Formats: sequence, structure tokens, C-alpha cells
Amino acid sequence: MPGAVVLIGHDGHVVYRRAFGDRSVEPYRQRMTVNTIFDLASLSKVVATAPAIMQLLDQGRFRLNDPVAKYLPGFAQHGKQDITIRDLLTHFSGLPPDIPQVPRWSGYMTGVEKAFAIVPTWPPDSHFEYSDINYVVLAELVRHLTGERIDRYALQHIWKPLGMYHTRYLPPARWRARIAPTEPEPDGRFLRGVVNDPTARAMDGVTGDAGVFSTADDLAKLCQTMLNGGRGANGVRVLSQLAVAKMTTPQTPYNIPDVRGLGWDIDTPFSNNRGDYLPVGSYGHSGFTGTSIWIDPFSKTYIIILANAIHPHQRPPLKSILAMRAEVANRVAVILSRDDPDEFTRIEDGLERITGYNDADVSEHRTLYRNGDVYTGLDVLAQRGFDLLRGKRVGLVTNPTGLDRDGHRNLDDMIADGIHVTAAFAPEHGWSGKLDGPVANSRDAATGVPVYSTYESVHGSHMLPAAGVDRVNILVYDIQDVGVRFYTFETTLAYTLQTAAEHRIPVVVLDRPDPLDGIHVEGPPLAPAEKSFIGYFPGMPVRNGMTVGELARMFNQTIHAHLIVVRMRGWRRGDFYDETGLPWVNPSPNLRNLDETVLYPGVAEIEYTNVSVGRGTDTPFELVGAPWIDARQLAAYLNARRIPGIRFMPISFTPNSSKYAHQLCHGISLILTSREQLDSPEMGIELASALAHLYPQQWESSAMPKEVGSPAIVNAIRSGEDPRRIEASWQRGLRAFEKIRARFLLYQ
Repeated sequence: MPGAVVLIGHDGHVVYRRAFGDRSVEPYRQRMTVNTIFDLASLSKVVATAPAIMQLLDQGRFRLNDPVAKYLPGFAQHGKQDITIRDLLTHFSGLPPDIPQVPRWSGYMTGVEKAFAIVPTWPPDSHFEYSDINYVVLAELVRHLTGERIDRYALQHIWKPLGMYHTRYLPPARWRARIAPTEPEPDGRFLRGVVNDPTARAMDGVTGDAGVFSTADDLAKLCQTMLNGGRGANGVRVLSQLAVAKMTTPQTPYNIPDVRGLGWDIDTPFSNNRGDYLPVGSYGHSGFTGTSIWIDPFSKTYIIILANAIHPHQRPPLKSILAMRAEVANRVAVILSRDDPDEFTRIEDGLERITGYNDADVSEHRTLYRNGDVYTGLDVLAQRGFDLLRGKRVGLVTNPTGLDRDGHRNLDDMIADGIHVTAAFAPEHGWSGKLDGPVANSRDAATGVPVYSTYESVHGSHMLPAAGVDRVNILVYDIQDVGVRFYTFETTLAYTLQTAAEHRIPVVVLDRPDPLDGIHVEGPPLAPAEKSFIGYFPGMPVRNGMTVGELARMFNQTIHAHLIVVRMRGWRRGDFYDETGLPWVNPSPNLRNLDETVLYPGVAEIEYTNVSVGRGTDTPFELVGAPWIDARQLAAYLNARRIPGIRFMPISFTPNSSKYAHQLCHGISLILTSREQLDSPEMGIELASALAHLYPQQWESSAMPKEVGSPAIVNAIRSGEDPRRIEASWQRGLRAFEKIRARFLLYQ
């Protein structure tokens, strides 16, 4: 590259400011100076368009999840009616990268019309695709809402208030000598003061994706404004603190690894200018001409690099500028750690704190496929000689999942250690764990301990059977849960607490992992009116990301039993069950492996409708079908939705029992491609939406609210609302639950 300007700010001050090389090399050589004006290219998105949009959000002009077509009706053509303003800001709209330039066209409104006529490549919210078209549309939204084109709006409401006096679209002729040229035009003259981006140039130099010219000093004022929470160094506020927080924290689907804020990049393939040491929670942006910004709020540092790397001609793929950006960021981080060790600690803290969405305060960029060494509450209590139970008459609530690390039953371990177990209580599926339907009282064949059914009793009294409880003076709960609201073992846990409170006896919960990890909280919350045996706690989403010990603590806030939780040792919140080192035992007859358990929160949402979910086959919850489904049609429809982490294959199958027993069903086989990316409850809404769309007469959904948790969700599906917009509708309830949940977590 011919030259560059580097400016670094730290802790409210510019600490480094220097020019290197040449401003131009053709048609004549001119030295670079620190006040050189650069074509910012895509930095325009965060210098003009994104802050303009966020100012209008501050004013209440729209909501982020509003469809763009609500304000720009022409945008809805070709299936774009569900693309939201948030989708445009984060590049999750599914639109292709740019407006075709062939055949040649010109004019601002022509560009807008062409953007409106674009056909999406992906469904919204399913895939990160960096697209200039998103910001062409956003700039038009600014013009529509304010009557001002983006060049005039940004000048009056952002740049002048911040004192950015050398930042403009369409820079005046008197600035020309200070502007770094870019590429030559066909006639050989170099672009100097004329935007390099072909779309912006065709749109008269003014659009939302490119076209802004500025200096490093002016951009430093914008960077400091971001670090100040929206207030400039001159004291003028241009954005609210809430707007800055939204712009600079993850606003993209958590299950897709490409992370963007509203406008700013956080962690995508475009984040190379962060370097190797600055935290993932920092943010920035770059431009094709060679410009970049990276801001680290933890060390209060920003790095501005402005270069005309495409002068005198393009050097694809611009490897020199990419490497240089990363090297500068690395040097800055090393200097911070050398000169102020506490600063580097703050940088590392940022890496731990900011990693994604639902549990940013307790999660981390988890190590995939860990070989863990987890000891359950049973293992821990056994190592202590079952001290809490010695001298007690113990009632054990358990099933075949109650094994220690070596595969021995909890009941056998306790009796071998001299613990007096006088009664056992079996949940749904019985003492054997293999029953579907009613569960009768029985006796353990090996020990003779009487076993009382909780499954039938909870349907009546909601308590453990009195005949068994009268034999004990302490209860122990040790069952492997699956982390899903409608799995009845969670309600059995609550009723065990209620029984203990009523009889004024202690209850010990031996903690076990959430097999789906303890980070992700997903799915629609339970409406209070839908509380039942398959939904105990109102407001709880389908996936709660909690262990049984944590659930017990949360349930007990209103029950007030004498609760003791024996914690696990060695468990990390990011662990899937196969990363714990614990033996797998089917938690119920129709969850036979971890993949089926991952799919269960979504597939079971439609289990109460008139489709088979594979019960009575060798692969329950891996199949969905019915005699009236067209398998190829359903698979094609769902695959076209581009649901992250899952694919669908047409299949026919005949269940041996349960729904449609001995009838040929046609449908789909669910192929799990990435359990980290799959939002299973949202996938369940996609399944229901596909059935409603393709088979509105055959599909019966009246019983679905019990599983999904709300009639409103089913009504939205029936009305044809896009599943991704339905998912957005429960985010407020999800956040409310997370605040409750955070108080009871045992493992950080």
C-alpha cells in the first residue's frame, strides 16, 4: 500500500498519531500527512447509517423487530416481508452482497428501486451474509422517516454536533488536495473525492453502505463517543447509552457463530483487525479501500488505521492490509499488558464476560468436545460416606438413571454403606424406566425395598404417596433430568419439595448435569394458564439451562422446604452430556441417545398434534410423519428455511405402537448437523409452521399449547406468521426468566 495514518486512543486521550508513506504515487507522488482525508468505504455504515438509525430508535420512530416493509412497503416484494430492521443492521437479512451493476444504471432512486427488487438468497435470521444492500435500504429508511437524505442527516445530527468538521459525503472541491486517491477510472484519471464503491457512485455518491470521506482525527471523536456511551468529548450526546449497548453487544442469533452488534462487527470472518489478544467483546469495522476501526471498551482503547490500499490499483485479496491491522492490534495489546498489568487483566475479563447472548455473564467461548471428569451429587455424597443420611429413614426418589460414576445404583451404594432406605419412589416410566402409561407400586427385586409410584399420585394429590412418606424422615431426589420444561421429572422434583415441606422433613437433591448444557435458555415461556404436570413453573421456557439442584433452589423459593443440594464436582456449564465422562442411561424409553435428547425440545412441541414423532420406531424424536404428509414436499420446504444445525430427509416409516401404529407414515428424518447451532425449540415452531402452511386442513393443533406453553404461539403459527418473528415475540419473557434464573445458579 502506498501509505497509511495510524491513530490510537486510550483512556480518553490520543496516545499515538502518525502518518506513513505516501498519500498518492500516481500521477504524481505526495507524502502522507495525519490530516489526510480518506474514502472510508464501508466504514460509512458505522460512521453515518447505523448511528442515524439508532438515533431514530432512541426517538421511538420504530422498533428493531419491525418489518422493514411496515415503513417501506415496496421492499416486501419477492418474499422480503419478514425481514426486520434488526436483520438489516446485523447482516442477517438473507440478501445478496450487492446490487448488480450490469446493465449499467444510475440515480439514487434507481438504486433504491433495485434494492427493493432484490430476491433474497437466504431466509432472514438463518445465515450471516455481509450485504451492502442492507445499508442502502437503511439509508432510505432514514430518508423516509425524516425527509432528509443520509448525507444531510448525518452532517446535521451526528458529525457537526461531535465536531467532525472534515467528514462529509460529496466532499467539497477545496478538500481535493488532501484526499487520498483510490483507483483509476476507465479514462485513466484517479478517483479523488469521488467515491470508489460502484453502488454508491451510481447512486450519486450518497448511500448507506459507502460514500463518506473523513480523517483519523474526526473518527477519533466518534470512537471516543462510543466509549463514552454516546456522549462526545465535547459533552454533546448523540446516542443514548442503551443505543450504544445495542450497537456493541451481540444482537445476532446466538446459535450462529458469526456475531454482530447493530452496525458494528464483533466476531465474524471480518474481525481480523481485532488481532489475537484483544477480547471478543470488543468491536469494530473495516472498509474496502483500506480503512478500519477497532474499539476495546474494556481497556478503553481504539485503533484507527486509514490507508488507500487500492491505490494505484487493487491488489486482491489485500493481504498486506489485513496482516498489518492484526499486527497493530497485537502490539497495542502487548503494550497495555506491559505498561499496566491491570489493564491486561481487564482485557481478559472482557473475553470471559462477553461471549454471546443468553448467559453472557456466566458463559464463555466453551471448549468443544471436552473430556470431562464430572462427579455427580451422588458421587460426592458417597465419598463423604453419605453423612447427611446416616441414622435416617431414607425415602429415595429415583429411577435407573440414579447411577454413580462406576455404574452402580444409588440404592445399592446407600445400603452397602449402612444407610437405612425404607422406601423408594418411582417417577413416570416406573422403577424400570421402561414403562409408558400407568405406573403401579412394586418392590425392588434385589433389596426388597418397597417402591411407590409418584406418577399416578401426582395426577391426583400432587404429593408423593403418603403410605411411602410415612415410612421416612428424610427424602433424597436423584434422577437425571433432560433440561426441558415439559419433561415430567422436573414437576416430580417440585412435588417432592412440596411433600417434604408438608411433612416437615428435609429433602436432599443430588445434583446432576443438564445434558443439553447449562448455558442456553431457549423457547417460549410457559403461560400461567397452561401450568400442568408437563409445565410446573410459569414463565419457564422450553429449555432452562439448569441442573436439578438449581431447579430445586428456584422452585423452593415459594415452597420453603428444608432443602439441601449436594453439588457436582468438575462440571462446566458448557458441557453436553457426552463431555462429562458419565455413563449414559436412557432417561426414558423414547430418549435413547444424546442426539434424540437434543432434538426432543423441538420435536416434542408438536407431539400432542396429530403427527407421529417416531414413538414405536427405533428412532423416536428423529422422525416426524403422518399418512397424509407428502415427504418430499415437507423436506424441501423445511430445508429451504435454512434452519441452523439441522437438515431434513424425506422418509416413510411404520410405527409399531403409539400414534398411527401399524400405519404407513410419510414425513422427515431429522439429521442433526450441529448441536451447538441448533435452537431446538425454534426448530419445533418451524415444524409446526410447515405443517400449518402445507396441510392446513389435515393438521390438528388444538392440544399443542400444553407443550409449547401458550395458545398465542399456536395462533401465530396458524395465522401464517414467520417462525423467526414468532421466536422474537418471546424474547422479553426469556429475558425475564433469565433474571430469575440467575439467582439460583450454582456453577459459574
